Amino acid sequence: MAGAGPEPAPASARPWTRPLLISVTALAAMAVLTLATIVQSPSAKAGSDTGSTADASTPKATATRTTTPSAAAATTTPSTAPTATSDPAAAAATRTTAGADAAVTAAVRALGVSGNVSVAVTEAGAGTTAGVDADTGTATGTVTPVTGAYATGATSYDTASIVKVDILATLLLQDQKAGTHLTATQKTLATAMIEQSDNDAALDLWHDIGRGAGLATANASFGLDHTVGGDGDLWGLTQTTASDQIALLHAVFDSDSPLSSSSRAYISGLMGSVVDGERWGVSAADSDSSGYALKNGWLQRSATGLWDINSIGEVSYDGNSLLVSVLSSGQQSEQGGIDQVERVAAAAARAYVAAA
Repeated sequence: MAGAGPEPAPASARPWTRPLLISVTALAAMAVLTLATIVQSPSAKAGSDTGSTADASTPKATATRTTTPSAAAATTTPSTAPTATSDPAAAAATRTTAGADAAVTAAVRALGVSGNVSVAVTEAGAGTTAGVDADTGTATGTVTPVTGAYATGATSYDTASIVKVDILATLLLQDQKAGTHLTATQKTLATAMIEQSDNDAALDLWHDIGRGAGLATANASFGLDHTVGGDGDLWGLTQTTASDQIALLHAVFDSDSPLSSSSRAYISGLMGSVVDGERWGVSAADSDSSGYALKNGWLQRSATGLWDINSIGEVSYDGNSLLVSVLSSGQQSEQGGIDQVERVAAAAARAYVAAA
């Protein structure tokens, strides 16, 4: 993502299945200030991460940053993490949600996270399994698929620019239902919005989809139960959860999706072509150097000076195609938050695959 401009808030329900998120309250959880005003990025548009000149708002510390998945993984491996199986198919067959949750929770706790952090990781295109909400003890029905998750403090987070994936998915779904296609202008805006995290482009497409109301309608099809679009033009203040972002990633990367194969390929292609300064984040969990697709978001809250740092995407770890979502708030610095997101993503992926 690019920029620290204003951004959008929790959304809708998915007609098919969704992943399970287990919450663990941190000893010093920090309150999420959803009503705080946002420090504007170079774009003057509310709810944006970057202006039309996206490079101007690229995190200075990461503008020339290159992600080395293997190195990131090596520095974040908890000493107690089990060894991953060499057979991805066998691992998937024996993995359970409870076991994955326990493994991911232990791995992330071992890192000593700061602020509020939530992570969810699951297999792309995996099957379904029954689940139980760890907080209420009530059955959640069918969840897709086995998911490892960990959370501290806040249960919902500002999306910042990760919502741009949702905006584009919504626009494409609307076109599918109307039997229309993106215009040349919309394609140009979509490319700028995803690859460069351009905020002006995001605002234009936010208007095209009908802002928060349009997002909510599409999210009901995608299975985002706890995502709510930002008010008015404040798309960057959309509220979401790590599990909802996994549901969105399923819609983008899995064939069992309301989106057509061409729509999915279009979004994933843009996510795989983000500019070099935005290749940080869940890419740290990619151990196979086989390519990854992601979208990042960051936002400094003016009321506290603290940072929201988020990253979502698809990575490959030990031959496993994984969908990973890491959301965080209350971070003391932008770079510190980015570093933590990468440590959490790498540790979670490793623990998840090893949980078989």
